[in-house]
Amino acid sequence: MGTVTTGPVLVTGAAGLIGGWLRAGLPERGWGLRSLDVVPLAEVRPGEEQVVADVTDLAAMVDAAAGASAVVHLAGIATESTWPAISHTNIEGTYCALEAARRAGVPRVVLASSNHATGYTPRPAEGLLAEADAPHRPDTYYGVSKATMEALGSLYVDRYGLDVVCLRIGSAFPEPTTVRQLSTWLSPTDTVGLVDAALTAPSPGFAVVWGVSDNTRRWWDLTAARALGYEPVDDAESFAAALLEVHGQPDPTDPVHTRVGGEYATEVFDAERIEARQPAARDEP
Repeated sequence: MGTVTTGPVLVTGAAGLIGGWLRAGLPERGWGLRSLDVVPLAEVRPGEEQVVADVTDLAAMVDAAAGASAVVHLAGIATESTWPAISHTNIEGTYCALEAARRAGVPRVVLASSNHATGYTPRPAEGLLAEADAPHRPDTYYGVSKATMEALGSLYVDRYGLDVVCLRIGSAFPEPTTVRQLSTWLSPTDTVGLVDAALTAPSPGFAVVWGVSDNTRRWWDLTAARALGYEPVDDAESFAAALLEVHGQPDPTDPVHTRVGGEYATEVFDAERIEARQPAARDEP
């Protein structure tokens, strides 16, 4: 690896939802930003560098990574799509992000993985689910791309000595909108805190952690994330009464509530059903 730099953090997919949260929150924690997306940013903040480039363009990614202190890779199709779209944008894009970091001498990459990498994993009958108890069991092509993301991250740690932290992000929205999200919600504030912890943890090597707020109803064990320095401050329970009044109590036999991937592990997201869809906008998990 090259010399560790003190340059900006390169954020791919910066024009997306999570990208916007990080662009607002990471500078408050002392990080300079170099924001990359395939479309121009609506508004460039003071001190922020903008790069308009495709994450699957390796030469452009190497140029963008030059002098960066870390890469936070969010760019990709954010839901299920066709195999050609997923494999090109999500898998090739992840390779380019990691390879660009290696070639540019960037020592750390934070990858926006997803619970869908292990979506067919059953929810535990009791207790919390640790990452070690949820091996790759993807629920969709999208989930396959996130499992591949984690595998590529592992390779770049073992072969090239990078530090790579994979965040298995749950439901990253401004607030939970379904009963399931009372368990899986990751708030904007906690998203910034989780990424900051992944950027600052000393010598994480290869780490895979759940990305979820400290929800009263959560299924996922936050021990590994807390070991990085993550201290979540939000709990979806403050939204519970209103959501339960509208939607009622969850059906304990419904796959949406019994599998880690929720509705992605149902027929709604079968590949044949989405074949005719246009690829979703590039965003984040």
